[in-house]
Amino acid sequence: MARPRTLYLLAYNVVQTCGWTLSLSWILANTALTKSLDGAYSSAASLIGFLQLLAVMEVLHALTGLTPGSVTPALLQWGGRTHFLFAIVRRIPEVQELPSVFITFTAWSISEVIRYSHYAMSCIDLCPSWLIYLRYTAFIALYPIGVFPGEMWLMYQALPLIKGEHLYEAFFSSFPFSYYAFVVALLVCYPFLWFNLYMYLFRQRHSRLRKTRRGRKEE
Repeated sequence: MARPRTLYLLAYNVVQTCGWTLSLSWILANTALTKSLDGAYSSAASLIGFLQLLAVMEVLHALTGLTPGSVTPALLQWGGRTHFLFAIVRRIPEVQELPSVFITFTAWSISEVIRYSHYAMSCIDLCPSWLIYLRYTAFIALYPIGVFPGEMWLMYQALPLIKGEHLYEAFFSSFPFSYYAFVVALLVCYPFLWFNLYMYLFRQRHSRLRKTRRGRKEE
């Protein structure tokens, strides 16, 4: 009989897999029907927002030792995506129909379908080698696409609106800088934070694929 920990992680990863598969389907269906990239936010933002909020559990999983891995990469990825989605895109209607939203949502959805399906199959020791390879290879293209023409480009395009609308002025009144200055600083730091996470994923890839190759030889 499976342990409660295994059942919980299996259920969590199946929910995320199904959710991200559904979001990707909605985005692609809307694009095909409208022949436009404009509807990604309206078609999938609510579901993606729910899945992103639910993903805070992964920070807690790492923090409590329920899953292996470092807390810092999990927290950085969750925090970065949550800020992008809720503090900027959801708050500024003018950016919601930009192509950068389509690019970001599509890259996120594809990568998460792969990642969570890999986790779910691994919970029951039935993960095929092709899925392991895809999990530790697809990010090489998807991660830069989601970050540069997606998240960073949209935040850059949002800067005039953030400044013009004095976004979060009341909240930042107790700080020596505005939210506009915060986003500018974030854009400057983003490539360095991204590079650290990217290299972390490459180290994971090297370690995991080496174990997979070693397992095949032993068979």
